Amino acid sequence: MLITSKIDNSDAIFVLRVYFNAKLDFKDHMHEKINKAYMMSGLINHNFKHMTIPTFVALYKSMVRSHLDYCCPVWSPYRKGDIEALEKVQKRASKMIPALKNLPHKDRLKVYTNMSTLHYRRVRGDMIETYDTF
Repeated sequence: MLITSKIDNSDAIFVLRVYFNAKLDFKDHMHEKINKAYMMSGLINHNFKHMTIPTFVALYKSMVRSHLDYCCPVWSPYRKGDIEALEKVQKRASKMIPALKNLPHKDRLKVYTNMSTLHYRRVRGDMIETYDTF
């Protein structure tokens, strides 16, 4: 027997660690993930004052990006403002390395840390999933 329930416009439900609301816009979920990523980024910045680039990359990928990437095929942002809000987390985190602080964001990511933007990672993941289904 299938049991369904109606979600009020003001209510958000939490299923598999993803917040859903009646409009399926995932605003609550993105806000929660951005705050958690900033919190982890601050934790890294507070505890690792003098870190090398490989140390930063390892800490960032394990402690910050994991929050921003969790279950992203479900809630993947499509609005420009939402994408920019998520990218802002990575932009701020990459400025924690003193040697790279004054470089442009794309140079910090590609040349020195060998990382890509979060939006590119999501698009690439979608293409891989699409290819794997055929």
